[in-house]
Amino acid sequence: MEKPTTVHRVTKILVDIMFYGGIAVCIALPFVLPAVMRFFEHPPEMRIPYTIILLASGIPAVYIVYQLKQIFKTLLGGNPFVSRNISCLRKSAVACALIALVYLVRITFWFTVGSLVVVVIFALLCLFALTLKDVFKQAVAYKEETDWTV
Repeated sequence: MEKPTTVHRVTKILVDIMFYGGIAVCIALPFVLPAVMRFFEHPPEMRIPYTIILLASGIPAVYIVYQLKQIFKTLLGGNPFVSRNISCLRKSAVACALIALVYLVRITFWFTVGSLVVVVIFALLCLFALTLKDVFKQAVAYKEETDWTV
């Protein structure tokens, strides 16, 4: 197997920062959002809907990063083509679909071009993760087959 490179390690550090930063943002959101809304002059009655939307999309986003952390463990270990990564990619696809759904529901109440872009991006990410899952599934099958032939 190939030795982990500096790029792999730096990427893993960035994924860790995003994971722990995402957790911190999700925890701090209900407390920080009112001040941010006052600064941008948003009506106070929108605090609860904004909090719900941001948490309903933020938690799956943190979950996606967690799945990436799991994949990076196997990558740095030198064996990325394992069944666990197939499961991680499937779970990431579901989380992407959930984020797209949250913003699709948001569009029905408050249409913005930004929300439409989020829906399209996360729907595409869902399809990408499902495709990559199938690629990994095939690679795992080939790997297991070659492991049995000596």
